[in-house]
Amino acid sequence: MHPSQSELLQLKNLGLASVNILHSIGIRTLEDLNRVGPVEAFASIRRRGINVSRVLLYALQGAILDVHWNDLDPDLKASLVSEAEQLISRKDSA
Repeated sequence: MHPSQSELLQLKNLGLASVNILHSIGIRTLEDLNRVGPVEAFASIRRRGINVSRVLLYALQGAILDVHWNDLDPDLKASLVSEAEQLISRKDSA
C-alpha cells in the first residue's frame, strides 16, 4: 500500500474505493483534499464520468471535519449539493 493511500484510508468515511477515486483526480493526501475542497473534488470526479452519489460528497466533507458523513448538519449537506450542482453545470456548459 502506498503511504498516501494509507493516510487517506485513516480518514473517517473513506475506504479503498473512495481513495482510489481520489487518486484518479490527483488527491493523494488530506492536505490535497483540504486544498481542493470536497465540492471541487466531487465535481472533478463526476466530470470524469465516474458515477458516484451525493454520499461521497458528504463523506469527503466528513473526512475533512473528522465526523461521520451521516452526522453532518442537513443544511450543510444541502449547501454542499447546491454548490456541487452549480459547479458541475457551469463546467458542463463551458
